[in-house]
Amino acid sequence: MRYFVRDETLFLRGRFRAASTGVKGGIADVTTVLNHTVPHDFQEDPVRRLELVAARHGIFRDYFGLLTAVDMSHLCVLQYDSVMVFITAGVSNPIAPPGTPQTINVIVYSHEGMVDAALLEAIITTTGAKALALHHLGYDFPGTTTDAVVVACDHDAEPIHTYAGALTEIGRRVYEAVLYGLPEALARQQGRVKREGPSFFIYSRYGGDHWVEWQKENCPYHPCHFAGQSCDYCYCPCYPCGDDDLGEWVDSSNGGRVWGCADCTLLHAPPVADYMKRNPEATLAELKRFRERL
Repeated sequence: MRYFVRDETLFLRGRFRAASTGVKGGIADVTTVLNHTVPHDFQEDPVRRLELVAARHGIFRDYFGLLTAVDMSHLCVLQYDSVMVFITAGVSNPIAPPGTPQTINVIVYSHEGMVDAALLEAIITTTGAKALALHHLGYDFPGTTTDAVVVACDHDAEPIHTYAGALTEIGRRVYEAVLYGLPEALARQQGRVKREGPSFFIYSRYGGDHWVEWQKENCPYHPCHFAGQSCDYCYCPCYPCGDDDLGEWVDSSNGGRVWGCADCTLLHAPPVADYMKRNPEATLAELKRFRERL
């Protein structure tokens, strides 16, 4: 899976088995999941708008799409072992005019395989976590009238997850990520937390289980690899790439396996980072060939 933001749109690209409650949703094999920002006064046909956005980027079929009035700079990305969660959220904003559309969109991705029933149950798990997060924030409703969820897994992975309720391992990851991430996404949309671009969080067990926001500004580990490195992709959009030349699967403290790539410097090389900015869908093989030519 590869994800990136371009033209006010979040793209997840890969080979997915996915379930969506969004525009033209359902259960299907798709190559793309996208979340596109529209103007606050948006009145167009949502299906037509998504078709145009997808076509503009060379995508003509096999995709699920969502629409939001939230700027992609307020996107929150959370990684919890095999699960990644992408959240844009709007509920209320003191400076927004009355009637401004507000939506909570959540995209869940697992590189571990899930049966269709687990994909659907993960939507329920996501919705439950969203409702509890809103309750903790003092809202008296479990969601907005236009919320949507997409749950996707690696199409080629063995479907090892039969269920995805909050008491299952994968469901717990989804639940905790949404419960933590939704307040963070709302804080950014409402201006209480200022960031120049999307925010990235990782569930860390170092020094006790907790969420950590990664920010390249004033990073205490810089430079973690070599002098003059680029840290634009410290939170790697290729993770977990599964490329044996760049890392390996290691046992985690919770009994599962996670992708370990601490020694990978591919995207830290400034020319490679710049190349990926210009070509966000470049494959790992392409990036590696580019580095070899330097």
